[in-house]
Amino acid sequence: MGRRIRDPARAVMTFEQFSAGRSLLHQADPRGKLISAGVLSLIFALCQQPRTALAGLLLALLLTAAARLHWAAVLRRLLVVNSFNALLLLLLPLTYGGAETVRFVWFDLSLSGLRLAALITVKSNAAVLLFISLLSTSTVARLGQGLQALRLPQNLCLLLLFSYRYLGLIHEEFLRLRRAAALRCFQPSTNLHTYRTYGHLLGMVIVRSWNRAARVQQAMALRGFSGAFRSLHVMELRRSDVLLTGALLLAALLLAALEV
Repeated sequence: MGRRIRDPARAVMTFEQFSAGRSLLHQADPRGKLISAGVLSLIFALCQQPRTALAGLLLALLLTAAARLHWAAVLRRLLVVNSFNALLLLLLPLTYGGAETVRFVWFDLSLSGLRLAALITVKSNAAVLLFISLLSTSTVARLGQGLQALRLPQNLCLLLLFSYRYLGLIHEEFLRLRRAAALRCFQPSTNLHTYRTYGHLLGMVIVRSWNRAARVQQAMALRGFSGAFRSLHVMELRRSDVLLTGALLLAALLLAALEV
């Protein structure tokens, strides 16, 4: 028997694994979290001092702990990021150059490259933990509503919501076409026939996605869609949201002061 195709809604919901919870960050207003995440991530990306990066990582760890997330799932996310960081830790000490070097077996390792790789590792982990604790604790629909409330371009908000909604359906279509190829005795290998088959498969996914998008557009036009989603949930800015956003922006100011 062929492999069972997963429910597309379940495949999409894996992106909202951390959105269910009762912590303060789960209940916080998405507008404040979006502003705080944007400011803090900008500071993380631009900082060059190790003390600033370490302080940012500590802040991100505290936010992740405050969100009361499952640490095993968080570590699986970090494993993906740190697989690229491990490559940097291997290559930068060998290729970065600099006057300061240290001898390791047969290689002269650049201390400047090692420091840079360590800085990138700390900053990337801090940014990922920040986004997990602040943004992943809200559903994509709530984030889209928050982006609309912050007066971001309407087309950008619609692109986010539609892409998220139909990602699972496109994945389901891909699995269906791949299963159809397997039922016709298709065996992938490193030859021209395999490359041509995968090219046709991806092309059919794009064509069917385009056709589905056209049908969805017609259905929404028939239902009077005016270009903006209307939510039954009205966002209200509470005192706890103001305090949380103010505390995070104050932390961002302290990190900026620590950097200079």
